[in-house]
Amino acid sequence: MEERKQQEPTPLGDLGEFKLIEHLTQHIKIKQKTSVLGIGDDAAVISGGNASKLISTDMLVEGVHFDLLYTPLKHLGYKAVVVNLSDIYAMNAIPEQITVSLALSNRYSVEALEEIYEGIQLACELYEVDLVGGDTTSSQAGLVISITAIGSQEGDKVVKRSGAKENDLICLSGDLGAAFVGLQILEREKSVYESDQKIQPDLSGKDYILERQLKPEARKDVIHFLGKENILPTAMIDVSDGLSSELLHLARSSDVGVQIYEDKIPIDPSTINSCEELNLSPLTAALNGGEDYELLFTVSLDHHDKVKALDGVTIIGHVTDAASGCQLVSRDQKLVELKAQGWTGV
Repeated sequence: MEERKQQEPTPLGDLGEFKLIEHLTQHIKIKQKTSVLGIGDDAAVISGGNASKLISTDMLVEGVHFDLLYTPLKHLGYKAVVVNLSDIYAMNAIPEQITVSLALSNRYSVEALEEIYEGIQLACELYEVDLVGGDTTSSQAGLVISITAIGSQEGDKVVKRSGAKENDLICLSGDLGAAFVGLQILEREKSVYESDQKIQPDLSGKDYILERQLKPEARKDVIHFLGKENILPTAMIDVSDGLSSELLHLARSSDVGVQIYEDKIPIDPSTINSCEELNLSPLTAALNGGEDYELLFTVSLDHHDKVKALDGVTIIGHVTDAASGCQLVSRDQKLVELKAQGWTGV
């Protein structure tokens, strides 16, 4: 009898991050009435009376998400909290609690953990959230930090990725590309240091892009402004994987197309200067770099004047019909298809 040929295992890189998540969760069904929204947005939504609870979790792994050769432990603790709070703000909600879980090897000292928790506590103080629990265990390979953030918002004010409508304005807080370029500078100086430890790192004039990489901030100020002005975005997402990826998420979830303009994408001058130094395209850094943790949201045309008057928010395009796809209008007025450049698993 002929033996059935065993199917070869599928490498993770064949799917990439987003298709992998879809593949693993495609058969998961929500059974509890209190589970309003599950996998597929910045945070899960759990009903709780007048207000909904929002829950998001994220993991930072040594050697994958951070390098301790140039990442101060206090900054790492701070960043681990902030990137999770950003997911809660991206649902138009207010974070209230976090839990912290750590896996670490025996090469870490008590003093090292104290530094991490100094950063965690600083983030909790500045964003007014409570640390309410977590777990600590051993690791055979380095440090892993997992944060779960919990927030709340009235049910009808929770903003998902799926509500964008044709002709809505596409808005973006802050500027893009700085965190990615900051990482490239740190990696360059690491390579120089490893080749000759007598050479001191040259980080002069790089304060802004390095802070964007090592100590990012979540945009609670934007959420507060929107609430004050009674502006409820039709859809929203935070920019953690690059502008292209986030626009594609939003368009897919809302069943729409998007059109953005290259000359409207905000990029800080220091980012542009460092890109020239590294022979990188500032546009590529903005579209595909990631880790900016800015808010990308859509609003009705009715809110044009209010949004345009908001300092630090830029209207970068508009929502189109799904058949038009996701397009960038270049400076020379050519249409370029947006493509995701997320994690590939390799």
